[in-house]
Amino acid sequence: MSDPNAPKPKISEEAFIEVQNSEEFDRLRKTFRGFAFPMTIAFLVWYFAYVLASVYAKAFMSQPFLGMPHFNLGHFLGLMQFVTTFVITWLYLRHARTKVDPIATSIRERLEGAAK
Repeated sequence: MSDPNAPKPKISEEAFIEVQNSEEFDRLRKTFRGFAFPMTIAFLVWYFAYVLASVYAKAFMSQPFLGMPHFNLGHFLGLMQFVTTFVITWLYLRHARTKVDPIATSIRERLEGAAK
């Protein structure tokens, strides 16, 4: 087994440029962006809708929720911000593991092979 602390061979600038211009790298970029950009936009819309509703729709946000007099819709939607963050994180990890990482690993292995 090789020493993980051993210095790695230097990868040439030409190898990086070749990878950057490859179809595989384009696929990696599209795969990442195809998830990250729409998810970011969706979350920002949800977040700013919550903030704007809490400022401009106080009557709506202060409605009692789940029959509890001291727990209103604003509290619930605020807690859902946390839930949404965890769900997006889980979705991203799953997406990265199944779609992004295999492409990135292939590219890395090709670069490391070219450096030997």
